[in-house]
Amino acid sequence: MPGALTRMAGTLATPAERRAAWADLLLADHGFIRSLYLNRHEVAPGVWRSAQPSPGHLAAMAAQGLKSVINLRGRRACGSYLLEVDACRRLGLELIDLPLESRGPPHKDRILRLAEVFERAPKGLLLHCKSGADRAGIGAALYLLLAEHQPVAEAQRQLSLRYGHVRSARTGVLDATLEAFAHSGERDFLAWSQSDRYDPEAIKANFQAGRTASALVDRVLRRE
Repeated sequence: MPGALTRMAGTLATPAERRAAWADLLLADHGFIRSLYLNRHEVAPGVWRSAQPSPGHLAAMAAQGLKSVINLRGRRACGSYLLEVDACRRLGLELIDLPLESRGPPHKDRILRLAEVFERAPKGLLLHCKSGADRAGIGAALYLLLAEHQPVAEAQRQLSLRYGHVRSARTGVLDATLEAFAHSGERDFLAWSQSDRYDPEAIKANFQAGRTASALVDRVLRRE
């Protein structure tokens, strides 16, 4: 499929390019699995988390009141992204590209930008990554902390096996980030995350992932 994407030149201008984008979404990006299970869940009233939505998913959610989409994968040269951009344009949805890591604590600038987006974005908001397990989980947790001012224990529920998140894998560094905040004794996550007390590199260095769990997430489930 990389050859097909190269021929597309990043556009959906021709039927052949559109077919190539759909093939990439369904096969290379495992969209055939998401056509059966999107891993979509409500985070708060009017706010959802999910795996990578297809144009059909977006159309269905727009009919239910969806207004904006936060793409936690960021801009990517793949069919899923091109079709998402096209669908959001056609449906009148605001698409916000704001990539997060799944194997490292959120960068301070990304947390700050998320806080700004959460403040201005109207309800009818979807946060998504590829599988809806890790980046969608930390994104949802940050929404509860930054926008809803929920206790950290409530935010930690968003990183759960229920959503496919494996805390003993390398993705467990996201849990370690929330645990660091919980142990800090602070109450204002945004203030803590922008201070010297938040040290993403130290959190990552001190986190020990399990080899078997990491192999499952990285090689078998093929998580990003």
